[in-house]
Amino acid sequence: MTLGFTALVTAIVGEVAGTMSLRKATTGSKAWFVAVAGSYVFAFSMLSVSLAQGLPLGLAYGIWAAAGVALTAILSKVLFEEPLTPVMGAGIALIVGGVLLIQVGSAY
Repeated sequence: MTLGFTALVTAIVGEVAGTMSLRKATTGSKAWFVAVAGSYVFAFSMLSVSLAQGLPLGLAYGIWAAAGVALTAILSKVLFEEPLTPVMGAGIALIVGGVLLIQVGSAY
């Protein structure tokens, strides 16, 4: 895996951590907002590293957004007992399919 994709994966982890922390900050201790801010700064920093390493913006952002949506939905189900219905699963699959089409389309 190239440095660009490694940075993208860490950006995804940071963004999902920030979103999970945001959920905790709005329902619990306000101290979680520190984790929210730090996670988002980290995520955007790593996204910029992936772009600086040559990943196309459309591809990097598409993967980042799709993975973020999917992981957030799954972790919300596990950690916060929020719904994850078959229709939501189909939506996640469509998002992933859309990102794959963007990647395939960029080869032309």
